Amino acid sequence: MFGRDNVLKHTETFGKIVYRPVDRRENYVKRCVGLPGDSLQIIDNHIFINGKAQYEPKGLQFNYFVATDGRKISEEQFDKLGISVDDRNVINQWNNGDAILEYLGYTRNSNGAFNPVYYLPLTKAALSATKKLPNVIDVKIEPNLFSHQVFPKTEKDWTRDNYGPIYIPRKGATISLNMDNLPIYQRAIVNYENNELQVKDSVIYINGEKSNTYTFKMNYFWMMGDNRHNSEDSRFWGFVPEDHIVGKPIFIWLSLDKDKSFINSIRWKRIFSLVENIR
Repeated sequence: MFGRDNVLKHTETFGKIVYRPVDRRENYVKRCVGLPGDSLQIIDNHIFINGKAQYEPKGLQFNYFVATDGRKISEEQFDKLGISVDDRNVINQWNNGDAILEYLGYTRNSNGAFNPVYYLPLTKAALSATKKLPNVIDVKIEPNLFSHQVFPKTEKDWTRDNYGPIYIPRKGATISLNMDNLPIYQRAIVNYENNELQVKDSVIYINGEKSNTYTFKMNYFWMMGDNRHNSEDSRFWGFVPEDHIVGKPIFIWLSLDKDKSFINSIRWKRIFSLVENIR
């Protein structure tokens, strides 16, 4: 209850809370970006709540294609950018790399090959620094080429980067229910609120009664990871009901750099730091 109540009391600050995905047992940490009763929309990767642009944390990441003039990005450059070894992907080395590079509009060099093009998750600060590297000639944000189908997995033209608008259910709120929005709310009605739902000849029946409205029994939340192009979150499995919320992380007791030996890997500045201070 602490995490849920705290979020509700501080609607101006969408802190990170721990929640339990409905089909998993492990805890996940995501950022709560939408509260019960909110209308959420994503436009070109920017979140809007009730029509207003929202705060963007400094650690927010997106994937980018980074093209070079033929010279590779050095390990020293990667270290300064804060990009781990696992995240240093070279598109040219992928089985379908040439096809992707052609799709993105890159051209071959005089030898008939593509110069190195990297696929990297970058924060705003890292993006700015990357563009200033002497061997980088072009940077493109990743299009929806690699994004799989988003919730509610219908014919809507919603994508990972352009989504909604969608209404986040609030306890006691009544919505009009029809065949267009049923895929959005069916899981909440059936799986989370334990109703029987049937559709016969495009008519919706809830617990045996013809229904064109529904009143929610619980509050729901919208969660998204800060690594926006590599996050499984509400864009892919929908609303998080209040009874799935476990709590809110308070502080970081240990933080390691996986690319370094144990002693050198300890991020001393982050140990016992408050999560609220890491934005």
